[in-house]
Amino acid sequence: MNYNTEKNNKVYLYGEVVSEAVFSHEVFGEGFYEMYVKVPRLSGQADILPVTISERLITADIPVGSQLCALGQFRSYNKLEGGRSRLMLTVFVREFLEVQPCKNPNSIVLSGYICKPPVYRTTPFNREIADLLVAVNRSYNKSDYIPAIAWGRNARFVKNLAVGDKIALSGRIQSREYQKKQEDGSFLTMTAYEVSISKLAAYDDGADFDIDEEFDLYCPAGSYEHTD
Repeated sequence: MNYNTEKNNKVYLYGEVVSEAVFSHEVFGEGFYEMYVKVPRLSGQADILPVTISERLITADIPVGSQLCALGQFRSYNKLEGGRSRLMLTVFVREFLEVQPCKNPNSIVLSGYICKPPVYRTTPFNREIADLLVAVNRSYNKSDYIPAIAWGRNARFVKNLAVGDKIALSGRIQSREYQKKQEDGSFLTMTAYEVSISKLAAYDDGADFDIDEEFDLYCPAGSYEHTD
């Protein structure tokens, strides 16, 4: 197999296609399609994740109900909605796989830079959580801005990080619904996507840090499951 994803942003997904492929956009004459894939959690719940695929990779129909197994990257882009820019996230497929190489159907490894001060908080049940936004470099001087969430001792570690610190992390991509209040007072159900961190480390640019050695994309040593 040719695992040709870029080193600092790798995703492995295995799940059920739950929507038809819909044309999304075109870049330099190449069309891209978006669909949603349902990826199970150990808890019995599931994450419904947006997946973007180039027309070059779609050699046959990908019907609803079929299984998708792929390698790719977690990417971001800005979309104008109601005159305001909104950060959108998608799993960008780089390669389809014929088989599932591991029991973990949802795995991601990233390395990048803290680009906003982390937000640390505790739940009513005194569970520690920290939110962070990671800028991940991409080819052609582009960057993806990936939200992530850390728990417990990882949250305590994250709260002390500063903007510009470089980190590497592994975990899974999760979907989460929330209520957004509208101008008329009503509430709209929205879906957020983020990386739920199972393992992370901070390191200097000059450090000898091999993300492939530290974080196994397919079978991470740590738990990848959070049921919150």
